[in-house]
Amino acid sequence: MENAKIPRLMVSAPHKSSGKTTLMLGIVSFFAGRGDAVTCFKKGPDYIDPMWHRLASGGESYNLDPWLMGNNGCMDSFVRNSRRGTLSLIEGNHGLHDGMALDGSDSSAGLASLLKVPVLLVIDSRKMNRGAAAIVTGMQTMHPQVNIAGVILNQVRSPRHADKQRLAIEYWCRVPVLGALPSDAKLSIPERHLGLTTVGERADAAMFSAEAAGLVSRYCDMDAIRSLFFQAPSLPVREAESAGAVSAVRARIGVFRDAAFCFYYPDNLRALQECGADLVFIDSMLDSALPSGVQGLYLGGGFPESFFPELERNCSLMRDVRERVDAGMPLYAECGGLIYLSRSGTYAGKTFSLAGILPFDIGFSSRPAGHGYLHLKSALESSWFGYGEEVRAHEFHYSSPMSGSGSCSWQFDVLRGQGVTGRHDGVIHNKLFASYAHVHAVGNPQWAERFTALAAAWVD
Repeated sequence: MENAKIPRLMVSAPHKSSGKTTLMLGIVSFFAGRGDAVTCFKKGPDYIDPMWHRLASGGESYNLDPWLMGNNGCMDSFVRNSRRGTLSLIEGNHGLHDGMALDGSDSSAGLASLLKVPVLLVIDSRKMNRGAAAIVTGMQTMHPQVNIAGVILNQVRSPRHADKQRLAIEYWCRVPVLGALPSDAKLSIPERHLGLTTVGERADAAMFSAEAAGLVSRYCDMDAIRSLFFQAPSLPVREAESAGAVSAVRARIGVFRDAAFCFYYPDNLRALQECGADLVFIDSMLDSALPSGVQGLYLGGGFPESFFPELERNCSLMRDVRERVDAGMPLYAECGGLIYLSRSGTYAGKTFSLAGILPFDIGFSSRPAGHGYLHLKSALESSWFGYGEEVRAHEFHYSSPMSGSGSCSWQFDVLRGQGVTGRHDGVIHNKLFASYAHVHAVGNPQWAERFTALAAAWVD
C-alpha cells in the first residue's frame, strides 16, 4: 500500500436541478484558466455532464459509480486518473444522499465517504431564508456523514436574502458560505429528453462555460474554494491497480463517434486500447464507407433519432456495415447503436430506413421505456459473455421495438430493469451483440479483452 496526496473536492446539492453543473463548470473554467490542470469526474452513469466538463477543463472527464464499478473500481479509477492533474473535482448526481441503497453507500455521499472528499454544497435558495440552515444540518447529519466544507447559495433574490441564509448557516452549521449566485436565466443549461443538452447541440457552449466562470468568480470566494481541495487527507492506494499493461494482441476497431453517437465512457475506450485495440473513429453521417483494415465495430449510444434523415441518406455506410456483419465481423452496439442496426425508426411522426441488420422497427414514446440500473444474467454461452454470468449496467431510452423481437436469440435475462423486451436484453446475431445496456469496463474487465480478441481473430 502507498499513500497518495490528491487535492480533491466534490460539488453536490440536496436535490437535483440545484445548479451543480453550472457551478462545476464555473469552478473548472476559472481554475483551468489560471493554469491548473483540473481532472473532472462525474458520479453516476452520466455521459452529458462529462462533455461539458471536457469543454471547461480541456481534458477528459471520468465516471465514478459504486454500483457499476464497485468500491475498489471507483478508488482505482479515481487515483489513476487524478494523477494526470493538479486538482480533482467531482460532480455529484441527484441529491447528496440520494441512491438505491438504504445505507446510502451508492449515493454521492457514499462516494465522498469512500474517497474522503470534502463537499461543496450548492443550495437552491429560492422560497426560503433561515430554513436553509435546516437543509445543511440535514445534509451534515444524514449517514453516511461527510465533510461539508463549504456552501454556495444559488438563485438568491437580493443581498439581503443571501445575508439571512449566510448568517443562519454559519451560526447553526458552523460551515462557511463561500458564495451567493444571483438568478441568471442565461446560465442555465436547457434539458432535453435524455437530460441536459449536449455541448454539440449548443453553438455557444464555449461562451456559456466562460460566462459561468465569470459569474462564479465574481460572486464566490475562489481562494477559499481552492483551499477546500487541500483539506482532503491522503488516500491509501493499492499498487497493483496503479497502471494497466498494454496487450501484445493487436486489432483495428472502428468507433462511431459524432453528434449522433457520442456516449462512450473514456475508461471503456482506454480499456480497449490497453487490450490491444487501435481505435479508428467513424462519422456515421459523413463517412460513406468503413475505413480499410477495420476488424471490429463499436456503436455507442447517443441521439440517432435526432439525425435520422442524415443517417438514412448515408445508405452506403449502412450497406458496408451490413456486409461486414454478414461476413462475421464482431460488432458491439449499445442503445443508439441498436437503433441504427434496426430495420426502421419512427420518430416525430416520420419513419426512416436504417441498417436493416436487426429485425426491429423502433418507435419512441414520450416517457422513458427504460431508465435506471440494469441487472442482467446471461442465458447462453457466446463469444461476448459466458453462461450464467451476471452483468451490472445502466439504461436510459425512450425507444423500444414495435415489432420483430420475437425471433431473436437473447444473451441476457433481465433481473432488474427493462432491457429490450422487459424480460430479455442483448441480441446475438453472428458475431454481433446489441443491447440497451451501457456497461462500464472497470466493472466488467473481461468485456474489452473479449472484444479485442474477437476483432483480432477476424479476417475479411
